Amino acid sequence: MSKQGPRPELIIAAIAIAVTGIAATVMSGWPGLAVTVTAAAAIGLVVTRGLLPGADTDAARKAVLKRSPRPLSGYSRRRFTVVSSLQSRGYYEQELRPVLENLLAARLAERHGVNLYTDPDQARRIFCRGRRDAALWTWIQPREAAAAARRGIPAYTLARLIDRLEHL
Repeated sequence: MSKQGPRPELIIAAIAIAVTGIAATVMSGWPGLAVTVTAAAAIGLVVTRGLLPGADTDAARKAVLKRSPRPLSGYSRRRFTVVSSLQSRGYYEQELRPVLENLLAARLAERHGVNLYTDPDQARRIFCRGRRDAALWTWIQPREAAAAARRGIPAYTLARLIDRLEHL
């Protein structure tokens, strides 16, 4: 292919189709022109398809067979996490508590200059303004692993915990 790209070949193909169309119109009228244009379009599609790189059929088959589940995102993921945490303590400990703990650590660091992990006693004093907050501390305090239980965090406790984090 030259520096000009496919322009000369396309011009030659257009001239050839035009001459063939004129000849078909002279010989058969409008039906001849319609057949010529349709045939030229079909041949053009076949030639274009032949010039395109071929697809890897194995890759296409694998893509169809190997579908992965679409990850939940946004609101639906958050809602699923909260609902599952209300029902299962293990899910709360694995998914929601680390998020809430991270939020607590960020609030304490930004607003009070206290590191939750290096000074947990000071963090507890700031978080717990009363006995009700002390009960919330057990749900959010930093820890390695928690005891397994059947039920997750109660909805009212989660609501109070989030409210307390907002006002911290």
